[in-house]
Amino acid sequence: MSFRQFAFGLTACFLVPWVAIVIIPFFMMHHLKPVAYNEATDGKDGLYRPQATGRLVNGSEVYAANGCYHCHSQLIRPVYAGNDLGRPDWAGLKSDEERGDTRRQSNIFDYQFEKFAQIGENRFGPDLSNVGLRVEKEYAKGSDPKVWLLNHLYNPRANPKLVTSKCPSFPFLFETKKIQGQTPANAIVVKDGEAVVPSFEADVLVDYLMSMKHDDAVPGSMNHLPPAPKGGAKAAAPAAAPKG
Repeated sequence: MSFRQFAFGLTACFLVPWVAIVIIPFFMMHHLKPVAYNEATDGKDGLYRPQATGRLVNGSEVYAANGCYHCHSQLIRPVYAGNDLGRPDWAGLKSDEERGDTRRQSNIFDYQFEKFAQIGENRFGPDLSNVGLRVEKEYAKGSDPKVWLLNHLYNPRANPKLVTSKCPSFPFLFETKKIQGQTPANAIVVKDGEAVVPSFEADVLVDYLMSMKHDDAVPGSMNHLPPAPKGGAKAAAPAAAPKG
């Protein structure tokens, strides 16, 4: 083998994956075309145009700066690639009161408003693709979901139901102020004449987390829920996630 052949082969080994993993996805994300609904299968027509909610840019930066992606993913795999749709409330709701089964896999539009797609490195903690809806429906029953998340960020183990949580505390995202007159309305802890209030970083991070809701109706061509069998029988649910 000549040096020229060796150099060409080595270059190709790095160039081909780089083009496939970096360049092609980059241009795909920068030129997203709306996907049309199908009246026959989706029950409506028009184009799928997801809207950004919350302070996504600022919150995403705080999320990345604190390494949340090390322990949490933001990626719901299609049923042919895994069992994420079978995990309770990870990908929407299996039995929504108004719309029925709202579960769906992640799609390219979920990341279009962020500079970097925070798909995560592992799942030491639960996937956060649907955490906004999960907090509203399950965790913060009867209370303000944003306050629940702020308390969780300040000290996850203060919650009696989460005493074994491995999530780190983020007290540096909060400020302690002496109470002079009325207690601040956004205080999450009040003790010994002092109040702990969220900083701007904590507020935008919570807004970012609350924006994560996998409950919008996507065109059937973008989703891989098992098709409903003919004859009116209920569709088989995705395989349940293994315990542990």
